[in-house]
Amino acid sequence: MKNRIEISSIIKRRTLGLTFVLGAASLAFAQQKASVTGKIIDKQNNAVPYASITFSNKANKLYSDAVLSDDKGIYKLDLTPGNYDITIEAIDFKKSTLNKQISGPLNLGNFIVESESSITGTKTSDIQGVVITATTKPVKVEIDKKVYDVKSDLTAIGGNLQDVLQNVPSVSVDPDGTVSMRGSSNVKFLVNGKPSALLGIDDGANALQAIPADQIDRIEVITNPSAKYDASGTAGILNIILKKTTKMGFNGSIVGSVGFQPRTSLNTNLSWKKGNWTWFATGGGGYTENKGKNWTDTNFATPNSDGYSRVYQISNSKNTSKNYNGSAGIVYDINDRTSVNASGTIRSFNSESDQPVEYSNYDASGKLIPGLRSSTGNNKNTGMQGDFGLDHKFNDQGQNISLSLSLQKNDSEGDSNIEQSLGSTFQLADKTNQKTVNKSVVGKIDYELPIGENSSINAGYKLDLNRNDYDFGVFEKKASDPDFLPLARYNSTTKYEEAINAAYIQFKSKIGNFGYQLGLRDEFSNININYNNLTGNPAEQINDKKKSYNGLFPSVFLSYNFSKDNQFLLNYSRRIDRPRSFFLVPFMSYTDNQNIFKGNVDLDPAYIDSFELGYNLSKKKFTLNPTLYFRNENNDVKMTVAYVFDNFEQRFVFNTTPLNLGNDRRFGLDLNYSYDPFAWLKISGEIDIYGYKTTGEYHYSYQDPNNASNIISKNISYDGNGISNRLRLATTFKIDKTFNVQLQGQFRGRQIEGANDQKAMYFMNLGATKTIWKGDGTLAFNMQDVFNTRAREVSINTAEYTQERYMQWQPQQVSLSLTYRFKQGEKVEAPKRKKDINSNSQGGDDQGPPM
Repeated sequence: MKNRIEISSIIKRRTLGLTFVLGAASLAFAQQKASVTGKIIDKQNNAVPYASITFSNKANKLYSDAVLSDDKGIYKLDLTPGNYDITIEAIDFKKSTLNKQISGPLNLGNFIVESESSITGTKTSDIQGVVITATTKPVKVEIDKKVYDVKSDLTAIGGNLQDVLQNVPSVSVDPDGTVSMRGSSNVKFLVNGKPSALLGIDDGANALQAIPADQIDRIEVITNPSAKYDASGTAGILNIILKKTTKMGFNGSIVGSVGFQPRTSLNTNLSWKKGNWTWFATGGGGYTENKGKNWTDTNFATPNSDGYSRVYQISNSKNTSKNYNGSAGIVYDINDRTSVNASGTIRSFNSESDQPVEYSNYDASGKLIPGLRSSTGNNKNTGMQGDFGLDHKFNDQGQNISLSLSLQKNDSEGDSNIEQSLGSTFQLADKTNQKTVNKSVVGKIDYELPIGENSSINAGYKLDLNRNDYDFGVFEKKASDPDFLPLARYNSTTKYEEAINAAYIQFKSKIGNFGYQLGLRDEFSNININYNNLTGNPAEQINDKKKSYNGLFPSVFLSYNFSKDNQFLLNYSRRIDRPRSFFLVPFMSYTDNQNIFKGNVDLDPAYIDSFELGYNLSKKKFTLNPTLYFRNENNDVKMTVAYVFDNFEQRFVFNTTPLNLGNDRRFGLDLNYSYDPFAWLKISGEIDIYGYKTTGEYHYSYQDPNNASNIISKNISYDGNGISNRLRLATTFKIDKTFNVQLQGQFRGRQIEGANDQKAMYFMNLGATKTIWKGDGTLAFNMQDVFNTRAREVSINTAEYTQERYMQWQPQQVSLSLTYRFKQGEKVEAPKRKKDINSNSQGGDDQGPPM
């Protein structure tokens, strides 16, 4: 069987490699284009900003293109030589057309458009039929972040946030939904610059499926956050920016999708804007079914407590989930300088799981003793959030203040039923129940003060209050028991309270081509843990715990512009890795009587120093963004596994516990690129080659089961170092103006840390879109994991045992989605904002200064 798996793996790997080669080979083709420039003005010689100029090639529609004039009425684009019909349209102006032969670089000079009111005395209510297919870059670079344009990802249409994240630069998504950045999973999630109920408690993997891809405008990837952001999340911050209305009147879209494995969803975005009022609402839901496969093969150096030398277990699980979400809000412009907003969000996630586990137990003589463990479970999670805000501009020079308040509550409850048998003999049955209630209050104030033309100061304060109530229970029935009895050791209640006070100040300026941004943030954390173990055993009881610590977190960002599309970036920041509340709560989590997780109330935060040196080159057809990075983390938290004799269970068990282990260093080269050799071909990707060095040691001890007076102690080294890599390639083919196909290939290299050896992983996705109904509809096809290779394989080698693990959370999935857009009214011209003095031409607007 192993040989068959290896042969299949080789075939799939070579097929995926062929995809990379074909995509890379297309880089060799290019076609010479001519630069065309001009200016749109009115009869009074005033510039007409944001006019739409469409160039339609009369011989080949594939060479057609469109562009918007800038705020000075000037436009520029590159066109294939030929004969073009040119159409100019702008709000409050008559549509104008002309024809030009373009044979080389050409300046069309000024083109005068006539005001529509001079002819009809009326105002244009809508520009009909204008479809601009601008060549947007998938990744834009700013001084302190990268911005990923979700619209460029065809393979995520009809999907969710988890699907989108698979193609975001510097980000990886494991088969179980765990998100990491440059090899580290300590990622901070924000929605529109702040924590959100949409992501539920502890940003769990299931929560990623609650945000539809259609509701996401872009994702800000902040690998080295500045002082204005939270200092937590040592791997970085992912800020999910949701779509917002830009048109007057009533507008919206509806997206429905169906797929296999069974996967359905229906989501809508609605907005209405009139006068000083803007109303918006989003909502929808979906059903997903996953059939996972997991197996573990453990070989013991000496027979375990049950007398087995080898235990092989396999599970073919089925998980179904239903999620619903809805948001609604208003924005009211009191005047040109002041606006207030309020919104509410509710999210519900329900799941059911069926995970039978088949055991093949072998004793020292090789005799097989089969076993069976069935496990069914239910989980319900409901999140609610209310947001309130006020924004005020003191003047038109950029001095402004923003106040916000967010109230959140998340309720989670899960239960499971477990039965275990050996051969045909019933052994035991367990019932587990877990309840968690999270309440949080987040208030913040941000202020920005420009100083002259090239400088500004940002300052702010944030209060973050969190309370988590945990309630855990386990009940067990053995063959000799008449009914279920509580396992007091695993029954506990905990109240976890956390208060974080944070303040920051940041100064940015520019001297010629040199820009800099200096910041300092202070965060004071206060934590109270009230833990009650119902067993009453003093040895198992842990006193209430109080923890307080304060930290200063500086950040420095430097940039030098050789030109507007040629820039060097150098930055540094200090960060903190606060242990998750789930890790600090000292309860024992009962999976089965051989695998036990226990929290660690004595965990301390880890601190990290992060450096980046980047270069950004952006041309019309080509962008290149290499970044050298180095991260050094002291006192980092790792999950440790100890094989010990448990007096309560009276057997050897695997104990999993988080510990402050030692030092973790990571360094590498992260290279993002894009190339558009033809109008019908776009290529983008990422190459991340990184090294890692982990040093640490942990100690554990247990009572000798054969001699109670003898304590066995062991020291385990958690050292690991090596070089690994991640590769990503996306190739988009434009078949015609309405039909696009995209292929994505990804590869993650092998990585060894301590006793854990994680094997290489590779997979490929396919997406296609077709525009229908004159631009009002989009039909999309999506296939995730084309060759069904996306799985995690890990080997563990210790003195007591060796273990092979395989886990596939989501097998190949296929879906078809349909989007319908309806609109009324004109597009609202974006307000003229003071340009960020340290951003380059690739930068995008902030959604307010998130802390």
